[in-house]
Amino acid sequence: MPEFLKVLRFQEAMGLLRERAPRPDVEVVDLAASNRRILANDIMSPEDMPSFNRSTVDGYVVRAEDTFGSSESLPGMVNHIGAVEMGVEPGFVITSGECAWMPTGGMLPQGSNAVVMVEYTEKLGPDTVLLYRPVAPGENVMHKGEDVGRGIPVFSRGKWLQAKDIGLLASLGVSTVSVFKPYRVGVLSTGDEVIPIDQPPAMGQVRDVNSYSIAAAVESYGAVPRRYPLVTDDREALQKAMGKALTENDLVILSGGSSVGVADYSLEIMLSMPDAEMLFHGIAVKPGKPTIGVRAGRKLIVGLPGHPVSALMVFYILCAPIISPVTMRLVTGRLTVNIASQPGRDDFIPVQIQDNDGTREVHPLLGKSGLMSILAKADGFVHIVYEKQGLEAGTMVDVITF
Repeated sequence: MPEFLKVLRFQEAMGLLRERAPRPDVEVVDLAASNRRILANDIMSPEDMPSFNRSTVDGYVVRAEDTFGSSESLPGMVNHIGAVEMGVEPGFVITSGECAWMPTGGMLPQGSNAVVMVEYTEKLGPDTVLLYRPVAPGENVMHKGEDVGRGIPVFSRGKWLQAKDIGLLASLGVSTVSVFKPYRVGVLSTGDEVIPIDQPPAMGQVRDVNSYSIAAAVESYGAVPRRYPLVTDDREALQKAMGKALTENDLVILSGGSSVGVADYSLEIMLSMPDAEMLFHGIAVKPGKPTIGVRAGRKLIVGLPGHPVSALMVFYILCAPIISPVTMRLVTGRLTVNIASQPGRDDFIPVQIQDNDGTREVHPLLGKSGLMSILAKADGFVHIVYEKQGLEAGTMVDVITF
């Protein structure tokens, strides 16, 4: 078997995975259970918010024209006729020369159109208020539907709901939402040299890092991971484990066994699954070249490299965009040292971000590709594109943050 059968750029590989990814089912959930879920339908506002004209400050509600010309040296004077109560529609009307006490969030009485902040007023006895500053019509007032109007689009299909979004929906009285069922992702770690993390490694053995880090990364993107027991380099054992994982999940992520070797049966076994099609065998990136993509029926199998750093990096750049619409956050900073790169592949370099007197500095964490401590210290990574031969110190770069 050739070393790599079908090497693609990672963007091409991602496109193939996207095209063949299973279409998730839709379910209706309570709003309280919708955090980190993906909307399956557009949401239109069912009502105006606010549903009435309300004050944005504590002060006195007035007709704005009664305040014109007011100043500290020549204050305006209006009659105090009462107070607006929270949660109650005012039972009075503001006419010319009148005002009423108004708490923040209170409903404006009929006849009024502005609120003077309490800081610019002075009460003279029970019936008179002095105004030291004029207000314009609509000042310190939020009008009906000004925040969100009835029938206005609130969120679009594919929106990844967060706490702030759920708050908005709650304020509109939306109690249930239609969301996509999260992807079920099986996580398999393979290799005779890989042992459970609670066992001391003998010479030549390593602990199972990948199933823990990949499962955690899967969960962080809103999918549901399922870790399976370690699989040795045994053809029958790997075939059985992969078949089980594929049956129980939408996507199977396998780490180890993606390169060429006597005991590397991964690709052969992937392609032995029902209705299997090889999408790619190798991607032009560093780290992570020996990555495999296979469609098996309506499901996907991705074979990641065995090195924990490479496996996790490839997950972020290739798998995460498939299981979630959330895009990684970009921050810009100044590169502190030169970074070399080889044309003909995309490089992903772990970096730390530091603030130096208000300047964001990007420090590459250079070292051997298998060093887990490098990735643990990183805040994100810099992408050096296929055509580049590297980046010079002082260059402003985008950092894709974890």
